[in-house]
Amino acid sequence: MDHFDYRILQVLQEDASLSVAVVAERVGLSPTPCWRRIQKLEASGVIRGRVALLDAARLELGLTVFVHLRIARHDADWLDDFTRAVMAMPEVLEVDRLAGNWDYLLRVLVTDMPAYDRFYKRLIEIEGLNDVSSSFSMQQIKYTTALPLTHL
Repeated sequence: MDHFDYRILQVLQEDASLSVAVVAERVGLSPTPCWRRIQKLEASGVIRGRVALLDAARLELGLTVFVHLRIARHDADWLDDFTRAVMAMPEVLEVDRLAGNWDYLLRVLVTDMPAYDRFYKRLIEIEGLNDVSSSFSMQQIKYTTALPLTHL
């Protein structure tokens, strides 16, 4: 990757709906080489996909919950079952395996507290959970999907 690829990634992270011609103009390339670079970035998996970012509040998804999990089992079979279970829960936006006091962190988005209670009741049906603790976001200070590329 060179500075053109870096700039293409920056531009597309800001607005993936831009035409190749506009991206090319912003990075200082002609459209055809720019298009080829975007294709290579997609083929290599650097660009995983292009999506529309939705406004959760306008869609009445106003409650963000961070759910910390401690588990009883640490084997591959349990992890496979757990992965399938959380993948099937559309309220779960992210799942991270952690080092430290907690084993997993889930970011969950729901409409309100009754919706979270329904989610929680489904979540605790997963075998092997030792402890479930929830933290409720009061205010989102910063949110971005743009990766920091300053190291490139």
